[in-house]
This record gives sequence, C-alpha cells and structure tokens, in this order.
Amino acid sequence: MSKAEKHIVRTSEIPPEQTFHFSHPLNESSEMRIMPLSDRVGLKRLGVSLGRIPAGKEGFLPHAHAGQEEFIFILEGQGALTIDGESTIVGPGDYAGFPTDGAVHHLENRGSEDLVYLMGGERTATDVAYFPTLGKTGFWANGAMHYVDDVAAQAFRPQDFAASKDKGD
Repeated sequence: MSKAEKHIVRTSEIPPEQTFHFSHPLNESSEMRIMPLSDRVGLKRLGVSLGRIPAGKEGFLPHAHAGQEEFIFILEGQGALTIDGESTIVGPGDYAGFPTDGAVHHLENRGSEDLVYLMGGERTATDVAYFPTLGKTGFWANGAMHYVDDVAAQAFRPQDFAASKDKGD
C-alpha cells in the first residue's frame, strides 16, 4: 500500500460484512448500517462514519450531548431532522452541526430510498447525553453508555462530570 493510499478509504470497495447493523436499544424504530471511516485511516480524536438509514426508519433517538460536538452531512436521500422539537426536511448537500448547546436533535428517513450521510464528532473518554423523550440521561464511560432516570441523574450534576473528565481530572 502506498503512503497516499494509507490515508484514503474507498468506501465502494468495503464489503457489507465490514459495516455493522445498529438499532438503538431504547428505540424500536431505529435501524442503521454504519461504516466506520476514521479508524481505517488512524484518526484517534475524530470519529467519522458513513451512515445509511432505510426508508421509514430512524437513526438514534432524540438526544443532546454535554461534552461532544457532532455533525451530519447528507449525501443521498431525504430525511427529517428535528431540532428542539422543530422538524425540517434535509437532502443531499445539507449539513447540520451540533455544538454542546443543549439542542436536542434526531434524524429519520421519511423518504422512499435509503438516507445516506456522513456523521462525525469528537471522541472523548467521557460524555453525558440527554434523552428527553425517555426521561433519561446517559453517561458515556469505559466504552459504553450507562442510562439513569433523569431524577437520579440530577444528583450527579452531569455538566460537571463531562467538564471535569475532559480536563483530565
């Protein structure tokens, strides 16, 4: 492999078995095929994947992050992107970025073809995600999301948890 080829991912050459099927465990309408791209070129701090949501299905579930920024860029198909309860149609060429400002966001495929998009964000050791439609807060640590009811989460002060871990405490 040439030095240049080490930094290029030819997604058309990746066999389907090297992608993975994902359904969010707390959303029965969630269904995606995800092709991780970042790991293939050795990126450690930025996660980027190619996502594919079949017609009539959803991505994850409505959520907001306290510690990780993320984005989506639509390549093919048509979807509905809901941000803080307001839904808008997105299609090829549309980009959406989600800073840690508390905006709850969610993507679903309302079209008749697959919705194909790039998704990416920061890879931090810890994060806190809010899932208001479930009444849960998720704490990302040790490679897994741990969910607690929002009432219990208030005792943890999630914003302090995310902030202190990012500073190396």
